[in-house]
Amino acid sequence: MQTPLPQPYPVTTGPKYHWFGYYDKLQFDPSGRYLLGMEVDFEHRSPGPEDVIKIGMVDLADGNRWIELGESRAWGWQQGCMLQWRPGSDREILWNDRQGDHFICHVLDVQTGERHILPQAIYTLSPDGKSAIGTDFRRINHMRPGYGYAGIPDPNFDVRAPEDVGIYHMDLSTGEARLILSIAQVVAIPYPHADYSTARHYFNHLLYNPDGSRFIFLHRWRFGDGPFHTRMLTAASDGSDIHVVDDYGHTSHFIWRDREHILAWAWHPSHGHAFYLYRDGTQDVTVEGEGVMTENGHCTYLPGNGWILNDTYPSGNGERLQHLYLYEIASGRKVPLGSYAAPPEYTGEWRCDLHPRFSPDGRTIAIDSAHGGNGRQIYLLDISETQPTPVRATVQADQRETVQGCARKFPGRVLLHPFVEWKAILVVKLPI
Repeated sequence: MQTPLPQPYPVTTGPKYHWFGYYDKLQFDPSGRYLLGMEVDFEHRSPGPEDVIKIGMVDLADGNRWIELGESRAWGWQQGCMLQWRPGSDREILWNDRQGDHFICHVLDVQTGERHILPQAIYTLSPDGKSAIGTDFRRINHMRPGYGYAGIPDPNFDVRAPEDVGIYHMDLSTGEARLILSIAQVVAIPYPHADYSTARHYFNHLLYNPDGSRFIFLHRWRFGDGPFHTRMLTAASDGSDIHVVDDYGHTSHFIWRDREHILAWAWHPSHGHAFYLYRDGTQDVTVEGEGVMTENGHCTYLPGNGWILNDTYPSGNGERLQHLYLYEIASGRKVPLGSYAAPPEYTGEWRCDLHPRFSPDGRTIAIDSAHGGNGRQIYLLDISETQPTPVRATVQADQRETVQGCARKFPGRVLLHPFVEWKAILVVKLPI
């Protein structure tokens, strides 16, 4: 007997519009009670320098009450303002903003209201919550609108491969920031498939691996107004020891499975376009979900790494359905979670991708969707009945006290940071 599809239920409503953005950020607090989101009063155009979004969180234990926390003038439709919970914290959140001619980052204690400002915008946080890396949002905005921030012109607009910008590291306690990898440095690494010396180059999509020892970044370039090309690279947390993981020019969405392996939609001569599992620092690459995960999507591993959560872009048959599903790695089977119609006006830069995110216990999924007829809103799905194989998770030694404390506070659930590598210390079986 087939399990019925989980029914999405909205936790935000109109007349204003709400969403969270990217799939690789922490939207849920460690208890699973508070859900971060953004609020805006317009859609279907690019944000201008003075367009403000509100920052807030939904209290899922109090009738989905919206709690306003702040605002931002540095945001885009796809990744918002990098709003996220600080890893390891049940009270601090971070988001980017613009002050004068600088992009900055707010750190807010949602319980006390205490706030301080970091002098650089963030892209991704280390799993221990102590540091961040970022890149030049001015350059991203002129290279690919929708992912950077309006309001500050790119001083290197006419420079093809700048030496003074790239990836910077910032200490979240002190705000000390330093450039650790320049665009010029990466462009100098030979690209065997074409001459890209006349292209404009930039970085995008940064993400630490689960133990914080390395990070991924995408090196992208464009010739004039043509399409962008991509190669995926990794580097040590200090910017050294650079590895070219995929240089065939078509890497798209990716996620770390563990400290060494990366799942990514890409092109490879072995199977064409597919999801591939790469081993960092080697030439090892295999297809994942062959014949099942056949479309590009925003992929993550549920706790325990036995299941992949994924979505698709709108179908091209006129219905414009975005499909949400789970893929069980051991069996190779696909478990549909639902299909959601994207209205035709949600295209290009201001499309509304599902960008599925999961709760700390892996039992609830959050999506952004416009299928309800009242603009983009945030929906939740209970997937506890869709995974007959219990999720098993193990925790590395330096997380032992935190996780054991959470297990005592929230019996019956395991509360895990989704991007930490779990090693054999504690095993928790979820009641699903």
